[in-house]
Amino acid sequence: MATTSKTSDATRLLADPDAAIARIRTRIRAHEYRPITTDEAAITHAVLVPFYLVRDELHIVLTKRTDFVSMQQGHIAFPGGRREPDDPDLLAAALRESHEEIGLEPRHVEVLGRLDDFWTRGGKMFVAGFAGLIEPAASPYPWRPQAREVAEILEMPVRHLLDPRHIEVAAPREVLGRMWPDETFVSPGHRTFGATARTLRHALDLVF
Repeated sequence: MATTSKTSDATRLLADPDAAIARIRTRIRAHEYRPITTDEAAITHAVLVPFYLVRDELHIVLTKRTDFVSMQQGHIAFPGGRREPDDPDLLAAALRESHEEIGLEPRHVEVLGRLDDFWTRGGKMFVAGFAGLIEPAASPYPWRPQAREVAEILEMPVRHLLDPRHIEVAAPREVLGRMWPDETFVSPGHRTFGATARTLRHALDLVF
């Protein structure tokens, strides 16, 4: 019943895009992220969780990886990647990688804040996540996917992602001394699971 009520509240909020964006800004800016390690240098990768308003509908932008990348071929992921020596910080890495992968200009991103750190590859790789809002005036965005890395750019409606009918739930997993959700978000032709699903769940719960 609580899940149904929460979904209904979110649906009503999403019917007013301005109110939904205001909620996103307020809640993410107020969030104090939970680090996964005390050693920031151990976090080798960073991603952007881009909220995107198109046709008066709020979306989150994801990518489908090609079969040419070195790991997680064909998986659904957020734009982002490894922090390079020239990146001044993890946020800069997330923005640079997003520009390289999907053509998203950093000047079109309102960075809202850092999400909780997460892990992938069985807890062997640590990743920082940052939430951003793509400038509404730039919608629809002229995506430029990097052919070797990005097979498809997915504009996923938040309304769909929040609908329990599109989520497969398994038992939580214990990794690094913490319990983590184990869910799969199902959409036509795609299944989002693993680290991307965990971060997606965190972002959705934080806002809605």
